[in-house]
Amino acid sequence: MSVVPSSVSSQESVSLRFPTGFVWGAATASFQIEGATTVDGRTDSIWDEFCRRPGAVANGDTGEPGADHYRRYQADVDLMTSLGLGAYRFSVAWPRVRPDGGAVNPAGLDFYDRLVDALLAAGISPWATLYHWDLPQALEEAGGWTSRDTAYRFADYVDSVVERLGDRVAGWLTLNEPWCSAFAGYASGRHAPGVASPTAAVSAVHHLLLAHGLGMERIRAHAPGTPAGITLNLFPVAAVSPADEDAARRVDGLQNRIFLDPVLRGAYPDDVLMDLAPYGLAGLVRDGDMATIGTPVDMLGVNYYRPLLVAAPLVSPDEPSEWVGVEGVRFLPSGLPRTELGWEVSPAGLTDLLLRLRDEYPRLPLYITENGAAYPDAVGPDGQVRDTDRLAYLDGHLRAAHAALRQGVDLRGYFCWSLLDNLEWAEGYAKRFGLVHVDFETQARTVKESARWYAGVIARNGLPAA
Repeated sequence: MSVVPSSVSSQESVSLRFPTGFVWGAATASFQIEGATTVDGRTDSIWDEFCRRPGAVANGDTGEPGADHYRRYQADVDLMTSLGLGAYRFSVAWPRVRPDGGAVNPAGLDFYDRLVDALLAAGISPWATLYHWDLPQALEEAGGWTSRDTAYRFADYVDSVVERLGDRVAGWLTLNEPWCSAFAGYASGRHAPGVASPTAAVSAVHHLLLAHGLGMERIRAHAPGTPAGITLNLFPVAAVSPADEDAARRVDGLQNRIFLDPVLRGAYPDDVLMDLAPYGLAGLVRDGDMATIGTPVDMLGVNYYRPLLVAAPLVSPDEPSEWVGVEGVRFLPSGLPRTELGWEVSPAGLTDLLLRLRDEYPRLPLYITENGAAYPDAVGPDGQVRDTDRLAYLDGHLRAAHAALRQGVDLRGYFCWSLLDNLEWAEGYAKRFGLVHVDFETQARTVKESARWYAGVIARNGLPAA
């Protein structure tokens, strides 16, 4: 099965070529696509419980969320093959592998065995994310990420997964976007588990980072030589005016440096420790923690969606804030086009971010592990999905990535978010990020125009002239 790009000729000349061996892929997350939430021994995650709360998710109670990938994985692998993907980044569901955070569930591991084998049979490299937000609900009831013990339970879970799959997975990522887990999950409560406590959020930050370090040690034990790292959602941050620079510094500290510095430098930034002193960050650190968190990584996954233009707070917010210590901070528009989620589209911000990582942190291979956009896609009368906005978005961001490559950034790969339309967390099913349209009533898949275009980029390992 093959897909011929609709918007470019397969013979078209390439003006921007990517390095030989550049990894071209797409990404998903277990809770967003798998469905089958009550079969084969899987138990509740924090997102199952959260989705049942009235008003927590745009579409209400999701029942069995996702795109039924658990049952349809082979057909989805065939779709990946049709697009020419060289790699697929998926996440493993902790509640399948160790239900309730307890003993290993062989049926849960069997699913990922089948998925990895299907990918390899199709010539697609499996990239596994070990935690994409679906903490077992039983562990949340024991304290969740506010409890240090959860980091050690994560290490046990990593043992189980990597011991089983480590001989076949091409790349390991410990955590996806710990900022969201900590601050959206425990500060504002906008995400699962829906807790609103700045102190809890700061505790979650440290324990998530400790889990990352412990996970790295277990990956090294079971899969020596396989590249491993962490994925962070990173943002270029700028102040509106000199009066807003301290607010921008705090936002950059909470969004970017609170994770980058411990992982890549082995220490929290001094200014962040001072900013978060009222919430006890320094007191959470025990002997040996920072060495564990700073266990050398082989790569850094970068999730990029938009920049942040920061203005100082006017008043404290009426609702819980994700911005601990700088509550009420304002993010102002720059006048750029926006996606359906209201996120400004700034390809130049991706170049800036990659250059910052090159200049300010130890050099290591970088992978764009998520980049994409939500638009109001629909299947037309002719059966096609003409998502020209997404196509333009991807084109602009790939050109921005290439600009960073030309300036010496060691960028090794790009994973589009997402392969499939899915449950977009608290936004429900209405916000579509996929290269492939999913009808959530029938589970029919329709390849979008952007996917055909991306298949052409992959086939040529480059972009045509602008």
